Amino acid sequence: MPWRWLAGFFAVSAAFASLVAIFSSDSVHQLWGAMAACGYGLALVAVLAWRRRGADLALGLSLCGALVVPLAWMTARALEQPEVWVVARSAKTLVHLGTPYAGAAELARATDPNAYNPYLPVMALFGLPRALFGTGLLTDPRVWFGVVFLVVFWLALRVGGARDPWRWAVLVAASPIIAFELAVGGTDVPMVAFLCLGFALLFPQASSGDRSPVMASRPVAAGLALGIAAAMKATAWPAVVVAIALLAVRDGKRAAGTFTLTALAVVAAFVGPFVVHPRALVENTILFPLGLASVTSQASSPLPGHVIASTGRLGHDVVVALLAAAGLAVAASLVVRTPRSVPRAVMLLAGAMTLMFALAPSTRFGYLIYPATLVIWLLAVVAGRAAPAGPVTPGPGDPSASSRTTWPTSPATR
Repeated sequence: MPWRWLAGFFAVSAAFASLVAIFSSDSVHQLWGAMAACGYGLALVAVLAWRRRGADLALGLSLCGALVVPLAWMTARALEQPEVWVVARSAKTLVHLGTPYAGAAELARATDPNAYNPYLPVMALFGLPRALFGTGLLTDPRVWFGVVFLVVFWLALRVGGARDPWRWAVLVAASPIIAFELAVGGTDVPMVAFLCLGFALLFPQASSGDRSPVMASRPVAAGLALGIAAAMKATAWPAVVVAIALLAVRDGKRAAGTFTLTALAVVAAFVGPFVVHPRALVENTILFPLGLASVTSQASSPLPGHVIASTGRLGHDVVVALLAAAGLAVAASLVVRTPRSVPRAVMLLAGAMTLMFALAPSTRFGYLIYPATLVIWLLAVVAGRAAPAGPVTPGPGDPSASSRTTWPTSPATR
């Protein structure tokens, strides 16, 4: 990345963090904004003062200032958004009661929206360290959200073909898109990394034939990655549908069937054991996110879906109808103009997710990390795949590679 682009990135990030520190009404958000603004400011100074070798220093300063230091400070003082506590509690009930969900009878008496667990069972695994070893710096779910994101997102960049995948992973993790969400909550952060990994595995590999073992393993690996994401949160399910359409039109029904069976097997393995009590599962993971439970979610934003839904029952019904119509429109686009490449599939998914979050009755700006991270990952991968892999060797008849040649040259003999 040119140093001017990197300097601009840190300047914009510092401005955003400063605005959060000044105008946010949440004390936890204000604390992150103050710390992150200092980190981004130091990173900007490093890039401007040391243009040739300041990039790595700037990445380290931004990662520490925007993520590591705020996360450690908030963890030590138990400053967290409610979703972190929900994940930790779900892991505790999983250990002691065998299920991460409160029963329907208990939810009928609940008046606190945090009594619900809108996440699918894989999310509870991030709370197991706190459930087993108590509260501490290394047992906070946010720490494991961050570790999983860095490793999986780096792998998604590397598999996809991005150059300098570790630097890209650190840059994205230190950006306000991820660092802000992860320092205060972070439940969506690991899931979006698995979405990127799933689509990275859908890029075609160079092989001698269509039936090579390398090509046959791609749908299985992609199904595992997207299946894990789909077993974390229902917001990953549209990605599975888009991947099925891509494979069906590009690689055939066999590859699409293999991917689908793998993804469904992963979801069934994690969700299946809790279908024994289907009412609790449906009320926690479906009715509550849609605003159809006895207690409504606290998630709010000035996005159209929440604004219309807050007008009353009629407004809520209108939003649900608009959301269903948007889903049908996206499904129709998959049939009429099915994406035949990973970039087109990812852009379609990013657009569909943006529309879905804008129209959801219970939503917040943090959900936009899904389309934003997908687009950033795609840009890094496309740039890496388009760049030449190494020095180009001139062929016969090409002009001389050196401008200092004084003697006439002649083509080499084949």
